[in-house]
Amino acid sequence: MAGKEKILAVDDEADILELVRYNLAKSGYAVECAASGEATLEKAKAMRPDLIILDLMLPGLDGLEVCKILKGNPDTINIPIIMLTAKSEESDMVVGLELGADDYITKPFSPRVLLARVKAVLRRKAEKGGAKDLIRIHHLQIDPGKRKVSVNDAEIELTFTEFEILHLLAKRPGWVFSRDRIIDAVKGEDYAVTGRSVDVQIAGLRKKLGKAGNLIETVRGAGYRMKE
Repeated sequence: MAGKEKILAVDDEADILELVRYNLAKSGYAVECAASGEATLEKAKAMRPDLIILDLMLPGLDGLEVCKILKGNPDTINIPIIMLTAKSEESDMVVGLELGADDYITKPFSPRVLLARVKAVLRRKAEKGGAKDLIRIHHLQIDPGKRKVSVNDAEIELTFTEFEILHLLAKRPGWVFSRDRIIDAVKGEDYAVTGRSVDVQIAGLRKKLGKAGNLIETVRGAGYRMKE
């Protein structure tokens, strides 16, 4: 039985919302619901949930816009988001991941899959919460506890996913991480996206980090690593 973690479930289809609410509540979670993007933002601010299950196809603000707003707000950036969508196109999933979503579930789904994904995301959140040590590599500094990155003492604004990838590489300088390994470590196992989205994230990171971006090396045919 789960603890009393708070989950915000979001969907404009009443039957699906009830399915999600019922199964989460049955498993011991404290669940609140929302049926629009605007209501999601209000409830996320008020209740500070431990996790949000967010449908992408919402009236008003759609799920991708809601995700972008939440991940751009310091007060809500660390709330994990599982996307819930009827769309199966990889492009929709990649956009959500690049905005900072943590996982996705495609409709139709089974309650067992839903609960497994929820448990996995909450477990990763708890594990990451213990990683607070400051990392310094040349002029690059990473503070996992505050989720801050700076180069030559100038703070760099990164998206949620960019930070996760940078932190992963920086924890093991010299280690080569394949694209699949990066996806597994940052987003969890069985994530059905290609390495192309990782390349996009790395390119964005290098650009934002300026000269410090050269610390992230491409290992041809293998993946990426942080310079020692």
